[in-house]
Amino acid sequence: MIKHLRLPQLSWRFIPVWQRNYLVWKKLAIPSILGNLADPMLYMLGLGFGLGSLLPDIEGMSYLSFLAAGTVAYSTMNAATFEVLYSSFSRMHVQRTWDAILNAPMTLDDVMLGELTWATSKSLLSGVAILAVIWGLGLFGDFWMTLWIIPVVALVGFCFGGMGLVMNAVSPSYDFFLYYFTLVITPMVLLCGVFFPVSQLPPILQSISAWLPLSHAIDLARPLVIGRMPGDITLHVAALLLYGSLGYIISLALTRKRLLK
Repeated sequence: MIKHLRLPQLSWRFIPVWQRNYLVWKKLAIPSILGNLADPMLYMLGLGFGLGSLLPDIEGMSYLSFLAAGTVAYSTMNAATFEVLYSSFSRMHVQRTWDAILNAPMTLDDVMLGELTWATSKSLLSGVAILAVIWGLGLFGDFWMTLWIIPVVALVGFCFGGMGLVMNAVSPSYDFFLYYFTLVITPMVLLCGVFFPVSQLPPILQSISAWLPLSHAIDLARPLVIGRMPGDITLHVAALLLYGSLGYIISLALTRKRLLK
């Protein structure tokens, strides 16, 4: 892999790749949106109203508001991850769409940047839809402050899109993605404060949680939901950018090794 590792050569040629994915998605937009929203909304509304009615306020907010803020980050993470795993893998390995695109004056850097920006766009749609539910239910503290969640959602999509592309580059089949969900995604959902405060975890797990990207996403989103400015903004933003950028660079090297032998 080392000989394939280099900084990406970025250009505007990624836009047609993004546009191609958008045009394909547009034909199935409604079922796609419903699929991305059903799971997080069921968790948020089911647990929020059901379990939330039995719980006191958490960190100065109702449990429903607490859960809603975590669900914004959780939904965005899932949308980006599913896109760069199942959809990108289909285009790369099964449908051979990438091979066809690479016969045009395109580089692999352009193709994968197009995939990453498309995953970010889809995850942005998913996160904003959950934010609309938060607005509709009146679970926010300050409307104008919640608007800052939109760039946070885009950043979270970029982060998990870049990370997922690494797994896409090394996966031999769809079944391999189960390892990523079981060993990476699910532990983050349980450790990073989606459903309960991280402070309830043992100290060693709190230390692990602090390094996970979903924790940085939630630490940005949750204060904004209740109308407060997040703390350590620079740290959280830098961490998400770092995870996403390193993921993109590493996935490029691994995909070059796989496709450009």
